[in-house]
Amino acid sequence: MTRPSKRAPDEMRQVVIERRVARYAEGSCLIKFGETHVLCTASLEDKPPQWLRGQGRGWVTAEYAMLPRATQVRTRREIASGRPSGRTQEIQRLIGRSLRAVTDLQALGERQITIDCDVLQADGGTRTAAITGGWVALSECLKWMHSRSILKDIPLRDHVAAISCGMSNGEAVLDLDYVEDSAAQTDANFVITGAGALVEIQASAEAAVFSETEFNAMLALARKGIAELVALQKQALA
Repeated sequence: MTRPSKRAPDEMRQVVIERRVARYAEGSCLIKFGETHVLCTASLEDKPPQWLRGQGRGWVTAEYAMLPRATQVRTRREIASGRPSGRTQEIQRLIGRSLRAVTDLQALGERQITIDCDVLQADGGTRTAAITGGWVALSECLKWMHSRSILKDIPLRDHVAAISCGMSNGEAVLDLDYVEDSAAQTDANFVITGAGALVEIQASAEAAVFSETEFNAMLALARKGIAELVALQKQALA
């Protein structure tokens, strides 16, 4: 099988992570999955959400947005409609859940860190890029806090990253771009820690149902991709 991008089935797009790209944020990175580019920033607030106050633990949350010309045709800013779309809300909740899964919220103390993920250019896999880059921005923020004695230790339990997989022309493939994603028979997103623990799986049959064997093939590819992404996170933070 020949993929539209000419990549092998288990081959990812080129992934680039650039740290400290936002001057004022406590943590930031620009992550590129091929032609998908996402700016991730981490902002510290010295108080938790109102509903969490007095409980002695903190919170990590996320917001996600696409710039109007991140896509081929201009997309109207969601602020113009007065509220984020259902897709936006679903993605930012996924990012928040993924990052909280590897953060010791008790050790964070009564503080909140907000991860803003702004899609500058979209070519498929924006949520997976946001999670992978969001972890780097979060790590940068926590290191910033530790260097200023705000935290005694860095409250990260593990790395976390995300990658897409799919069934295309009857074969499992890794890291779908937009052209491939729009035509895939099955589309799936995997969020996995550095140690290999599963955080979340989103999988749906688009044009055809998928078997357990096909799911396992996608999971195996996802684990390979996550290992590569975690290695890149470590390299970026070295």
